[in-house]
Amino acid sequence: MTAAPAATLTVKVVPGASRSAVVGWLGEALKVRVAAPPERGKANAAVLALLAEALGVPQQAVTLAAGPTSPRKTIRVEGLSNTEVRRRLGG
Repeated sequence: MTAAPAATLTVKVVPGASRSAVVGWLGEALKVRVAAPPERGKANAAVLALLAEALGVPQQAVTLAAGPTSPRKTIRVEGLSNTEVRRRLGG
């Protein structure tokens, strides 16, 4: 039995933006803007929800693996390969 694929993704987050959006790739990192402020995990939750929607996966499949207080975060996406994540995000 093989394990389900899981992708890891480096994300550069800009909180407090006028609107939430996936901006695009900056080298190996994905830049995203979220309207939520960087307080009490609000921006982190907004990033996870935005990525789940953009990738077409359930929200519980997208988790924060590292960087909860940093603008540079590592996100884990269950059920997709790194190649599939890049394809779905236009990379």
